Amino acid sequence: MVQVTVEGERREYEIGTLLKDVAEEFQPRYENDILLAFVNGKLQELHKLVRSGTEIRFLTAKDKPGLQTYHRSVTLLLLKAFYDVVGAEKIRKISVDFSIGGGLFLEAAGDFVLDQGLLEKVKARMWECVRANMPIMKRNISTDEAVELFRSYRMHDKEHLFEFRRVSRVNVYNVDGFEDYYYGYMVQHTGYLKYFDLVLYQQGMVLLLPGVSDPKKVPAFVPQEKLFRVLKESQDWGRRLRVSNVAALNERITKGGMNDLILIQEALMEKKMGDIADRIAMEPDKKFVMIAGPSSSGKTTFSHRLSIQLRAKGLTPHPIAVDNYFVNRADSPRDEQGNYNYESLKCIDVEQFNRDMQDLLAGKTVELPEYNFISGEREYRGNKLALGAEDILVIEGIHCLNEALSYSLPKENKFKIYISALTQLNIDEHNRIPTTDGRLIRRMIRDSRTRGASAQDTIRRWPSVRRGEEENIFPYQEEADVMFNSALVYEFAVLKQYAEPLLFSVPRNSPEYLEAKRLLKFLDYFLGVSSEDIPKNSILREFIGGSCIKV
Repeated sequence: MVQVTVEGERREYEIGTLLKDVAEEFQPRYENDILLAFVNGKLQELHKLVRSGTEIRFLTAKDKPGLQTYHRSVTLLLLKAFYDVVGAEKIRKISVDFSIGGGLFLEAAGDFVLDQGLLEKVKARMWECVRANMPIMKRNISTDEAVELFRSYRMHDKEHLFEFRRVSRVNVYNVDGFEDYYYGYMVQHTGYLKYFDLVLYQQGMVLLLPGVSDPKKVPAFVPQEKLFRVLKESQDWGRRLRVSNVAALNERITKGGMNDLILIQEALMEKKMGDIADRIAMEPDKKFVMIAGPSSSGKTTFSHRLSIQLRAKGLTPHPIAVDNYFVNRADSPRDEQGNYNYESLKCIDVEQFNRDMQDLLAGKTVELPEYNFISGEREYRGNKLALGAEDILVIEGIHCLNEALSYSLPKENKFKIYISALTQLNIDEHNRIPTTDGRLIRRMIRDSRTRGASAQDTIRRWPSVRRGEEENIFPYQEEADVMFNSALVYEFAVLKQYAEPLLFSVPRNSPEYLEAKRLLKFLDYFLGVSSEDIPKNSILREFIGGSCIKV
């Protein structure tokens, strides 16, 4: 017999008992399916043996690792069904491109037509697999075997990815004869995968998946046309640069082409900023450039660089940070944990902001406030401003796309910009890089450099930051006149050297260690490069330091 502690209770099981057997015993205590287990603080799949002396607790899709596992497994299910319906010989490539509208956008190319009829057949095959409870098996093979295996499957992104892997062995998942490689764990069998939908969109399809708030509810598809266009444009940038996945970036690094890649990517970004400035300059009624975006998108550097472009067009921009209109800290709202909720619109003195902006629009002189983040109070220090004919306000804040912030200002006087780091790079054709990972790594590096915060602190606060984004930023992103992608195709190779020491410092016994370990595994796919060739005005400098722009 083996003695273990399960969810704080002492239990005894026969030798040879699997975690899934224990999970079945404890399942009635959970509203959602148990998908994974924490064993002595380490994440494990349920096919593992129960070991004596271990402490076990279970995870469902209400937990981030569980939800990631569920999404990953449904993706495998979709690909298996697609290959079954179409036939491997007719498929040239299926790629999981990016997240959009509550799901994942995929493209499929080959000797077939992706239409509603085909989609219905694929969906029907997915449900057949779900009802069959097909086991999802894992086998461990050498890296050399993996290269040959995925070459034979014509999954060439994976083939090239493993050519740069330092580990000698990799895990490959198999469901009823269909094999694939994934960055992360899987559920035990297809019977878990009961919540999904599949819809046609643009020239591809969207795999709709539940969220952590309700793992049993598949959201209705909500098209996001502006976001889709900027994501596709960014993807096309990567293809034009011949760097659309990690292996292609690593190959560029090994062949000594990084300096050119950096300069080309920065030039493309500068051109995009110039194009936005052209649009603003051609509309003289625009007096308020409203910039919003999620954490670590590079809003500050973007605002300054856009201001320079506007000056080149003969305009005189004036930066205004909405944070300077914070109410005094004592009057700030609190979240459910009792902490100040600085993400809430109620933290902003909306009435004063609107009065000041209206007065500026009317030609009056206004004394602008400055928020003292040490004392927690708004102060006035003689910073006065009046708008002339060529003057324009560049306003930056998380609520700038929300009409409730600037409700009194005429819409014809506002130009709204949404900025985010929308990663155009993927690990391979079936393993995407979430944009949130890039922003988290950026923030971790900046927090350490500018605030002395540890990676553990940043990881701990990140869920709260994400909740604020979901409530206050993402619902309004389609309100933007233009969207700007601040992600740089080369940045993970640079961020790697800054992030890894911070992540290795996260204590193994801390709740944040699991996320730190996941990010370390992710960064291990990249070859590192020096930051010395990155221009001083690059958005990346806002995070790693050395910027010529005051941030």
